[in-house]
Amino acid sequence: MRTFRLTCLACLTLVANVVAEESLAKIETDLVYGHKHGLAMTMDLYRPESAPNGAAILFMMSGGWVSKWAPPEQTKPLFAPYLGKGFTVFCVRHGSSPRYSIPEAIADVRRSVRYVRSRAEAFKVDPNRLGVMGMSAGGHLALMLGTTGDDGDGGAKDPIDRVSSRVAAVAALVPPTDLGVAVWDAPESLPAYRGFPALDLDLEKAGPNSPLTHVTPDDAPAIVIMGGKDELVPPRHGEWIAEAFKRENVQHKLLIFEDAGHGLEGDKNRRTMVDEVNGWFEKHLTEKE
Repeated sequence: MRTFRLTCLACLTLVANVVAEESLAKIETDLVYGHKHGLAMTMDLYRPESAPNGAAILFMMSGGWVSKWAPPEQTKPLFAPYLGKGFTVFCVRHGSSPRYSIPEAIADVRRSVRYVRSRAEAFKVDPNRLGVMGMSAGGHLALMLGTTGDDGDGGAKDPIDRVSSRVAAVAALVPPTDLGVAVWDAPESLPAYRGFPALDLDLEKAGPNSPLTHVTPDDAPAIVIMGGKDELVPPRHGEWIAEAFKRENVQHKLLIFEDAGHGLEGDKNRRTMVDEVNGWFEKHLTEKE
């Protein structure tokens, strides 16, 4: 469903355009956080021009589990609201469907967290104040990071794998939380999902790759924002994980914009989204007195 993926990424840009604030940024492009099959996995770094607060947001650039590249200068407006609050932003790209599967995308972004933490001093960020964010498939990946973080494998051959993948806060916009109703073999799978090759995943693999099945008390605090009229990822996905967070006493917030679809349409909704996400990250990533 290529058209939808483009629309999803475009709506992120619209979110940024609604916010009038313009923040300059120092950009470092194509930082390599790993390799596979002879290919480099990369991210871009955006530093706030002034008053960095020491915390960082890793943004999962993903729509339909396809991770597209764009010139950093074009992507910068998307991050302006967060740069303006002093957050350092990393734009993370993962191996894309259909060449790479959802489990492989999860492994990629998990490595990206380990990489940033391992170089936190050089990046001038606090390794204990890393947040993750994404929309749609990117939101799914952000929630997977928030619910499956680990302390690293001390015996791993690769030094990066010895580093923790835990994050301190999550912001997930219109995320699928249970792939058990989305993969092609699922009885509840919607016809629209045939447009997403990543969801051609064995039903038995849906649970292990769904954030809903991993919720435990040590998960990162998460804000989840859904569209009440979203027909692609219905708001029940947010309700399901909110119930799980509540059951496990995980700090969370669920917002449903009743008049919005998958793109969280509407200037008011987009402004509210930006304000809520910034507020969540300020609450959970800003150093306490």
